[in-house]
Amino acid sequence: MKKIVFAMEKFSRYAGGAESYAVSLAITLIKNGWEVHLFGEEWDGEPEEAQFHKIYIPKFLPAWIKLLFFAWKHKKMVRQQPYDVVVGFGNTIYMNAYQSHGGIHQLSTARKVYAEKNALRRIIKRIIIPLSIKHWTRAWIEAAPFRLNPRPRIIAIADMIKKDMQSFFNAKADEIEIIYNGVDTKRYNTSLQQKIRGKLRNQWGVTDNDIVFLFVSYDLKKKGIEPLIEAAAELKRTKNDNFKIIVVGGSPYGSLKILIERFRLENNVIFAGRVKSIDEYYANSDVFVLPTYYDACSLVVIEAMASGVPSITTMFNGASGIITDGKDGYVISHPPVSVNLADKMRLLMNNKKRQEMSEEAAITGQKYSLERNHKEMMKVFDEVASFVNIS
Repeated sequence: MKKIVFAMEKFSRYAGGAESYAVSLAITLIKNGWEVHLFGEEWDGEPEEAQFHKIYIPKFLPAWIKLLFFAWKHKKMVRQQPYDVVVGFGNTIYMNAYQSHGGIHQLSTARKVYAEKNALRRIIKRIIIPLSIKHWTRAWIEAAPFRLNPRPRIIAIADMIKKDMQSFFNAKADEIEIIYNGVDTKRYNTSLQQKIRGKLRNQWGVTDNDIVFLFVSYDLKKKGIEPLIEAAAELKRTKNDNFKIIVVGGSPYGSLKILIERFRLENNVIFAGRVKSIDEYYANSDVFVLPTYYDACSLVVIEAMASGVPSITTMFNGASGIITDGKDGYVISHPPVSVNLADKMRLLMNNKKRQEMSEEAAITGQKYSLERNHKEMMKVFDEVASFVNIS
């Protein structure tokens, strides 16, 4: 039986993208005969067939020391036993396969700074961030796969991430393979609209002529809520007032409330907060909008498209790599400009155009299934294990 190691601080299907992804991939591996070992600080017990190895990190340590301690302890513990595949997700320095879900930390940080509209504050952040020990510690750990010899199998979750790795780490194109994120296409598909569309729209006060734009994120500012609100104001200014913006995830902060009030959009913007089932929101929406300042490869974009909801996002979202601009969605420039975003939103307020793009979005989204992702990942793991056993 082949043995594989995953390592991250927390394993839970109810946590963030990388954490829940690791659990789902572990389940698939176990079903296919692998022995899965999870190294981390926390584990919620799934999959129960996995073997959990606790990495104890004292709580009182500074954040940058915790990062180093985790990476060092993982290396020490893993080297005590023979494993066929050791997978790094960006928080370890010892591995023979690497897949980063967060992109390049220093690039993502630089791009997210644009979320700060005030020029002086942007300058201050650009000065302060490089002074952080944690910033440089994370960068050193993240560069580990590109220092190792032999180099591990490096997997990028989007074409954008591959290009970033090439430019930032001076990696060669043939050293990096792309395996896009995947979603549960049995859960996210166009049948949702047939089954559960209508009830939520009635609750929102949506009329037959209204278009519903959906925005999903817990970090509203960095995912572009402010340019979205400004784009909504532009739509209203040009007499395109038949729309609602549904915000799922985070709660409105003070300056955002002021912005909405200034543009008199109180009746157009609805904050749904945290929700148990995002499926309903895709089914009751017409267009998905995420003018993010940075995303390695946003799953919500792929989920929306698989559900038949055309998406608008920025060029610095890795998920933009699956969008054919103008066919199944739109990709706007970075940092997002509200007028350009409003232009794309206005185009999708046309029923005929939106229906055509909805059909194309579903076709595209269905290609990026979690099943396909797991199959391609297992192929890589099999090859790594074969190489290890031969050598």
